[in-house]
Order: sequence, then C-alpha cells, then structure tokens
Amino acid sequence: MIRIEIIANQSVEENILEVLAKEEAGKFYTKYPNILGVGSSGPRMGDSVWPEVNFVIVIWCEKKEAAKIKQAVETVKEKFPDEGIKLFGI
Repeated sequence: MIRIEIIANQSVEENILEVLAKEEAGKFYTKYPNILGVGSSGPRMGDSVWPEVNFVIVIWCEKKEAAKIKQAVETVKEKFPDEGIKLFGI
C-alpha cells in the first residue's frame, strides 16, 4: 500500500477532485480542509496578510492507482502552475 498526500491551494480543490473522478482514481480519501502553513509557494495562513489556505487529501492505494493519481495531479498542476500543488507518496 502507498500513502498519497495531495497538498494544494483551496482554489483548485474542485479541479483536483474532478480530474481524480475522471481518472477513476482516489475514490476513497480523507480530506483535511483549511490547512495553514508555509511551503515553497509561500505562506497560507488564512489571515488578512496571507488570506489563502490549503487543503490536504490523503489516499491509501495500490501502486497502479497511485500512478493514475500522480498523472491526474500533474494535469491540474499544468493548468494552474502557480497554485502550490504538491503530491507526496510514502
């Protein structure tokens, strides 16, 4: 089993979920909304200075599904290159 974590700006949440559904991957997941922090794309603090927030989706899956998820996320990253979309697999 592989643990996939997708961390992204809340503005692309719907886009990511749509492309996962289209690829029939990541059907079962856990979502953490309103995540605050600082990454390579800058601060996301949900306040008046840094108003944006992120979300995290965690998916446990097999290797074949992980590859489909990775491709789906790459599709969204190409469309929104400045939104700080990250994918990690363990």
